[in-house]
Amino acid sequence: MRKIIELLRPEQWLKNLFVFAPVFFAGRLMDAECMASSAMMFVGYSLAASGIYCFNDIYDVEADRLHPKKKLRPIASGAVSIGMGYLMMGLCLAASLLVVTFYPWQTEEIRMGLYAIIAFYVLMNITYSVWLKKKAIIDVFIIAVGFVLRIVAGGVATSIELTHWLVLMTFLLSLFLAFAKRRDDVVMFESTGKIVRKNVVRYNVDFMNQVIGIIASITMVCYIMYTVSPEVVERFHCPYVYATSIFVLAGIIRYLQVTMVDVRSGSPTKVLTHDRFIQACVAGWVLAFILIIYLGR
Repeated sequence: MRKIIELLRPEQWLKNLFVFAPVFFAGRLMDAECMASSAMMFVGYSLAASGIYCFNDIYDVEADRLHPKKKLRPIASGAVSIGMGYLMMGLCLAASLLVVTFYPWQTEEIRMGLYAIIAFYVLMNITYSVWLKKKAIIDVFIIAVGFVLRIVAGGVATSIELTHWLVLMTFLLSLFLAFAKRRDDVVMFESTGKIVRKNVVRYNVDFMNQVIGIIASITMVCYIMYTVSPEVVERFHCPYVYATSIFVLAGIIRYLQVTMVDVRSGSPTKVLTHDRFIQACVAGWVLAFILIIYLGR
């Protein structure tokens, strides 16, 4: 049972907290109906994601066995059979659809929209596993689109319109994290010669450093523009939103250190759950926005 749970990667569900972003920034965390809808979308999305992880581990089983860390995954190690992997995939995807089907959403249009998002997410990730992840650069952009889908799902589930700032910042941040993750594979390839990902030969460390640095710079500039934009200041009724930039800047610089100095950015989830500095930056940023959005009114 422990290996089956490991196959589902519940620790990766942390990424799906992005579905709560629309509710948080709309100032509706105290709205019970919105929170319930977001929570059910989180469950549905997490189940769909676990189904995709099962498929990915089945499809990549041979490549994973050559990887120093991925060879320990349940299917690659032989602890879970491929047949069981397919069974768990089917159960997770079916459970995800059941959540969307039976939860009493506000309108039928919301339900249909969520069906479309889940379907698109599943098809996109199956296509990614089979083909697109072999295409350098495109593979990373697909990952970033996946994060944008999470906030879109949260917005649709709660009927909250997304701002262009939220979409843009989500895309840029996830693109930064995805390239940092890819850099670990490139470092491994250049130091050991092992091709753990087919498109790794289309990257090198110098290129990755340049790209990560550029995206980090764009993300920071975009965030500062967001905090000082008149529409944001007016929406939050606070001229000091820019003060939250210190947490974003510190967090990005720390992540660059983790990526380029410590060379341990292979799993953004593990970095977030183990790095105290980054945790402090995230906590400070969240608390600052709680103060601005909920306590400052």
